[in-house]
Amino acid sequence: MKLALIPAGNFTMGSNPDERDREPDEGPTRNVTVTKQFYMGIFEVTQQQYETVMGKNTSRFKGPRQPVDGIWWSDAVEFCKRLSKNAGRTVRLPTEAEWEFACRASTISRFSFGDSYDDLPAFANYSDVPGSTPASPGDGRVGTTRVGSFKPNKWGLYDMHGNVFEWCSDYYRDSYAGLAGTNPQGASSGAYHVLRGGSWYSPPWNCRSAYRHRFTADGRFNHLIGFRIVIPITTMPHVQT
Repeated sequence: MKLALIPAGNFTMGSNPDERDREPDEGPTRNVTVTKQFYMGIFEVTQQQYETVMGKNTSRFKGPRQPVDGIWWSDAVEFCKRLSKNAGRTVRLPTEAEWEFACRASTISRFSFGDSYDDLPAFANYSDVPGSTPASPGDGRVGTTRVGSFKPNKWGLYDMHGNVFEWCSDYYRDSYAGLAGTNPQGASSGAYHVLRGGSWYSPPWNCRSAYRHRFTADGRFNHLIGFRIVIPITTMPHVQT
């Protein structure tokens, strides 16, 4: 797995009330501090990587370099546990705050590259399915694409917008009110876990940096869901980047 070093820092989590296509659960905005740098997979976990660790691949859109899809939250957690044991260092899902911090890469715009939907096709595999509007015009893709097929954000992370929704470790809460300002962990319990980033089937506004989705931990969601991993810096004396 190739990893990017994500620096510690501050960012504004959520979207401002005047952001175009904003959803109610994206606020109120909070000033959040991530106190420790960490490593994050520059790609979503691929089918080849998942099958190597888990011994199975139930993805709908087959391809060794395509992201694993149709993943339960518990599948993603179990993958991290097994990889942690094999590697001898902690591997886990990102918190929602870590995910948005890494996605934004020091930006405050709707996307990591700016505000315009016109620029999204260069950075994301998103909806081109007939009947899902607005569609990405003429790209001919229905399903996931090979990881790294589009431009990365400024911190070298690919497919943070689109391709597959990505599980976070947090339980979902419908507001950021009362959210801790330092290394927030989200709700301590709940019926749903958080998904981020949008998918190949998502309209463009679902791919915004602040957009949040929720789903039950045992839901595969029509093969729209995958994940990427985080490795805390304290457990990584050597790393390939």
